[in-house]
Amino acid sequence: MTTYLLQRLMSAALTVWITTLAICFLIHLVPGDPVQIMYAQSATTSPEQLEQIRHSLGLDRSIIHQYIIYMGKLLQGDMGVTIRGQQSVAELLLLRLPNTLLLTLSALTLAIVFGGVSGFIAAYKQGQWPDKVLMTGTVVGISVPPFWLGLIVLSLFSVELGWFPVAGQGLGSLVLPAVTLAACQAAVIGRIVRSTMIDVFAQDYLLTARAKGLSKPKVLLRHALRSGLIPIVSVLGMQFAYMMGGAIVIEYVFSWNGVGRLAIQAIFQRDYPLIQGFVLCFSMIVVLVSVAMDLLYAFLDPRIRQE
Repeated sequence: MTTYLLQRLMSAALTVWITTLAICFLIHLVPGDPVQIMYAQSATTSPEQLEQIRHSLGLDRSIIHQYIIYMGKLLQGDMGVTIRGQQSVAELLLLRLPNTLLLTLSALTLAIVFGGVSGFIAAYKQGQWPDKVLMTGTVVGISVPPFWLGLIVLSLFSVELGWFPVAGQGLGSLVLPAVTLAACQAAVIGRIVRSTMIDVFAQDYLLTARAKGLSKPKVLLRHALRSGLIPIVSVLGMQFAYMMGGAIVIEYVFSWNGVGRLAIQAIFQRDYPLIQGFVLCFSMIVVLVSVAMDLLYAFLDPRIRQE
């Protein structure tokens, strides 16, 4: 188990390092000068002043030189400062990150509950009308774009009915973005659970347990559901990554004050340090969750530990 853990941690570190290379080199391929965009509305700024500002920010150096300086500061825990406002990137991200994690984890919980229950029922009622209705719902959930669904539920439940606030950071403001973000992933999890549980229900040991006198609920919950959890756990890390990416759009639609909304503002302003910090923070969270899911998978399946 220790060897497996060390291998996963080394792989995670390599992934994060490759991410730093990608964000530093690829981000400079985006058209547009951040200094010109920042001072576009200022008619009094001369070209010499713009060049001086560009020099003070280090944007006149080569990309390789910028990357070396960036990595040197990053190893010291310094993600730099924003181009607009000269604020600490790390402080901004730490201020907004709890809101994004709250939204993502809430949506993931809803997706697991509704997707797991619907998939279990669909598998148990395979070929019957509950199975057909639930699987039709999963097709709709996968097909509907999250941003379009967000606009629909925002217009209906906030503007028309007034049940939830249009924007804000309270518990009431969390419901609609969490449900919107969870809808697509609940459909995906539901289909995975259905496929997995159909295979589990066909196993002989369930018939043996039933023949020994165990009640049907005990057989389904203790034996069938436990055996079906292993393939489901293996995809939760990927679903979490998808939700973190989807949270960027959802936060913008619902004006949720998270790192996704902050990232969109940084892209519009060509704020390189802030964009780099967001992508690095995002990738580190996804990598850590992926490692945690792999360890949980290895704990549930002894064959992984032996390999």
